[in-house]
Amino acid sequence: MRYLAAKTAVGLAAAWGKGLEEARRRPDRGDISITTVIIWVAAIGGAIAIAGTIAAVVAKYNGQLSGI
Repeated sequence: MRYLAAKTAVGLAAAWGKGLEEARRRPDRGDISITTVIIWVAAIGGAIAIAGTIAAVVAKYNGQLSGI
C-alpha cells in the first residue's frame, strides 16, 4: 500500500511539474471566457432539470407504466 501511495505521489508531482512548465511556456493557456462558463452552467443545469423531471414522472406513474 505504501508503494502505491509513493508511486502515486511521484506521478502527481511529475504531472504538476509538467503543468507548471507548460504554463510558463504558454502563459495564455487555459483562458476561458465568461460566456463559455455561462453556457456550460446552463447546459448542465438544464440536463439536471430534465433528468429530475423524468425521474419524478417515472416515480409518480411507476405502477401504471408496468403494463407497457
